[in-house]
Amino acid sequence: MVKPNAFYAQSGGVTAVINASACGVIETARKNKNRIGKVFAGRFGILGALKEELIDTSKESRQAIASLRSTPSGAFGSCRYKLRSIEENAREYHRLIEVFRAHDIRYFFYNGGGDSQDTAHKISQIGAALDYPITCIGIPKTVDNDLPFTDTSPGFGSVAKYVAISTREAALDVASMCESSTKVFILEVMGRHAGWIAAAGALAQEKRGDPPHIVLVPEVPFSKAAFLGKVRKTVKSTGYCVIVVSEGARYSDGRFVADSGSKDAFGHTQLGGVAPTIAAMIKDKLGYKYHWAVADYLQRSARHVASATDVRQAYAVGAAAVEFALAGKNSVMPTIVRLSDQPYRWKIGEAKLAKVANVERKMPRNFITKDGFGITARAKRYLAPLIEGEDYPAYKNGLPVYVKLRNQLVRPKLAPFKVD
Repeated sequence: MVKPNAFYAQSGGVTAVINASACGVIETARKNKNRIGKVFAGRFGILGALKEELIDTSKESRQAIASLRSTPSGAFGSCRYKLRSIEENAREYHRLIEVFRAHDIRYFFYNGGGDSQDTAHKISQIGAALDYPITCIGIPKTVDNDLPFTDTSPGFGSVAKYVAISTREAALDVASMCESSTKVFILEVMGRHAGWIAAAGALAQEKRGDPPHIVLVPEVPFSKAAFLGKVRKTVKSTGYCVIVVSEGARYSDGRFVADSGSKDAFGHTQLGGVAPTIAAMIKDKLGYKYHWAVADYLQRSARHVASATDVRQAYAVGAAAVEFALAGKNSVMPTIVRLSDQPYRWKIGEAKLAKVANVERKMPRNFITKDGFGITARAKRYLAPLIEGEDYPAYKNGLPVYVKLRNQLVRPKLAPFKVD
């Protein structure tokens, strides 16, 4: 009996734990080898399917696949490529079905954020339209924590942990030098429309008045006057001021404080530079000496300080995706369902891709203090369990050991295809 194959791909910005989800998918598929043939991985995400560049994961050893659980970034390559609507570019969807048919791929697992869940949903629709049975399961992943219907998004907990640790350590540095040197430190973190990552910086606080003294999130319009007043007051009372700012901080009219003027492949405004922007405001109006840093790729690739909770959840949604597919579910996404805060307990749930796709979950207003410069106790109760636990990778010669797969491609069966 010929068993159908599966296709797995990583999409969008990678994380410290996305490979743990890949590990969950592949190991669970191997446990069900009587029902699933091979798992092919897309080389550079959905582009691998369009170009028929399929990685044969069966060529990887059990140990190599297991090592994915503690390896950051995208082991098979990711991409920022959004499929347009079926009406706009039907040839891409027809190509995908051609590739799936040629390689007897009946299961499609797409690991990414809101745009990626939209892609998985569209492929489930075109499969039905072209009379090709393809089971599509989305696997949640985003450091921004902005996917709906899931308590948290795998990838976020580890970024939150990294930002909280970095904030605490940098604050100690500034506090020790503030009398004669730097008085303001600004850490810029990711978060286009939702301030979850910046909010996590506040977990560095142990008691009232501890740094960070200011947290700037997109959910609260940025007021230059109120902000500078808060900085001045903090420096006068404490001697220094530590700020965590989301890259998506914006004015009341919707303009980003730092807008580069360009767009990414998904059509989103390219951001970056909010830290030096507000640093210049502080220097110009208050005259304080400052330093700023951009967490950038460091925050999402820091597997050495990954949250154990995050690693477990990333693996669990990968495994659940395969279990859902084998149970006959289609066009759904495994979710994390919180059962309690203390002790932290959770289980796997599910959400329909049609409802998840392209929906952003922002921080609720009751998670943000009235003045807009901090987070509430309720927010801390939500965030704290997500950074709990350590899951260190193996070390050799003082450095973490990460696996590099062979990533052997299967022989193409179709003519080359040019991606627009």
